[in-house]
Amino acid sequence: MENEKLKPMLFTALKGYTGKQLAQDVVSGIIVAIIALPLSIALALASGVGPEEGLYTAIVAGFIISFLGGSRVQIAGPTAAFATIVAGIVANKGMEGLALATIFAGVLLILMGVFRLGSLIKFIPYTITTGFTAGIAVTIAIGQIKDFLGLTYPAGTATVETVDKAAAIVRNISTFNLQALIVGLVCLAIQIVWPKISKKIPGSLIAVIVGILMVKLLGMNVNTIGDLYEIKGQLPTLTIPAFSFKTLTSVAGDGVTIAILAAIESLLSCVVADSMIDSKHRSNMELVAQGAGNIGSALFGGIPATGAIARTAANIKNGGRTPVAGMVHSVCLVLVLVVLMPYAALIPMPTIAAILFMVAYNMCQYKTFVHLCKTAPKSDIIVLVTTFVLTIVFDLVVAIEVGMVLACLLFMKRMSEESRIRGWKYYDPEDDPDGPGLKDIPKHVRVYEISGPMFFGDAEQIAAISFKDFTRALVIRMRGVPAIDATAMHSFEQLYEKCNKNGVQLVFSHVNEQPMNTMEKDGFVDLVGRENFLPHIDEALKRAAEIK
Repeated sequence: MENEKLKPMLFTALKGYTGKQLAQDVVSGIIVAIIALPLSIALALASGVGPEEGLYTAIVAGFIISFLGGSRVQIAGPTAAFATIVAGIVANKGMEGLALATIFAGVLLILMGVFRLGSLIKFIPYTITTGFTAGIAVTIAIGQIKDFLGLTYPAGTATVETVDKAAAIVRNISTFNLQALIVGLVCLAIQIVWPKISKKIPGSLIAVIVGILMVKLLGMNVNTIGDLYEIKGQLPTLTIPAFSFKTLTSVAGDGVTIAILAAIESLLSCVVADSMIDSKHRSNMELVAQGAGNIGSALFGGIPATGAIARTAANIKNGGRTPVAGMVHSVCLVLVLVVLMPYAALIPMPTIAAILFMVAYNMCQYKTFVHLCKTAPKSDIIVLVTTFVLTIVFDLVVAIEVGMVLACLLFMKRMSEESRIRGWKYYDPEDDPDGPGLKDIPKHVRVYEISGPMFFGDAEQIAAISFKDFTRALVIRMRGVPAIDATAMHSFEQLYEKCNKNGVQLVFSHVNEQPMNTMEKDGFVDLVGRENFLPHIDEALKRAAEIK
């Protein structure tokens, strides 16, 4: 399969590459860089780091991921999904801790790609990704209310956790700054209205320009990036964090979270992009690229990166069709960093908040959330809402862990409810043309039919199989059993012992491939006797009738 190749898509895309495609890729790369500029700065600030760290991430990780990636059009950089996680790591372990966690995540991602684990992402339920995405959107929005309203907090106010942020907003609401709110509302309105005027230039860039002009020309008393952060317009430099076993173990949990989230986000973005350009990405190569990109970002002072769906879609809409567009986007951001970065100090904080409000709105998928709540089975709604609430109240790590455990438990419950063991006396000949009404069953033969997978959640049903004193043969029909596990196998062994004690012979009919392999490995087939495993119920009944 093509998507299993560990070969960067760039090398495939450059075969037959034309000057016309180069021109389209360059134009698209420039437009995507314009879109990425305010977003990278805003997302870096939401992540609790300086504005240039956002650009370092888009430049270094963006270039590496496009160069090595398994998608033709993926654009990578800082994304909203990481904002709350990164802010928590920076607050607790500093930039050094974040760099180590990101490198750890990068190595994990490379290993996931090398060991062909790209396809495993499909085992994360849609309800969990929808739940945590909506939860992240809410946490980002809550985190921006302070700057949007121009609130001031007393020194030492705890604002790492979302619950703390919400409490701080309520306690300090009286400090709100009307001028900050006006700037924020104008910038928000521009982003809502602008797409109706022009789709070529992003509304966020217009909002940045208008926000700067409002504060400068009208002399408004509003905090700007320069008031809160020191702006450096210099190129990123290589910094290798100090490695030690103790620090590595302390950031391992964060590293695993970053890796899983980067894998989910980037591969989801690839799937969306595939449907837009009718292409097929290489999931394992994409994971290797994401790993290399994150290691590069951490070594050059950046934050975790992943594929960004909005920027990838903008790339496609503007004619980008090869990884060259993503590489051009990174090069353009280098020029911006060197030439325009000092001007970033002028951007008002309410403008950044307004941009992030729009990011949160676009990622919350409220229509999908409501639709799932109305139409999905109850167990899926429980997983969705639990993941959503835990993402807001605790963090993404707890949300994904609890969500996955809950989803697995509810799935097993649903599967066990589907599994049945019934004696043939419950069957109606009209329901089952192959059923007992058409069979000549001797009195000393008892027949049970099993349907559904037999695993630890319902293996006790096997123990409930019973027979009479005069029963001499017990036929187990297994045509409806696709799989069994070790617990079910143990229950079959116990049933065999019970039958053996009572002089009853077990006979199996239509055992499917996986259950048969499991029974073979276990030695159960030889224990019962190969002659007692038959392909069809007629032959099984004939064999049972011979046993007296």
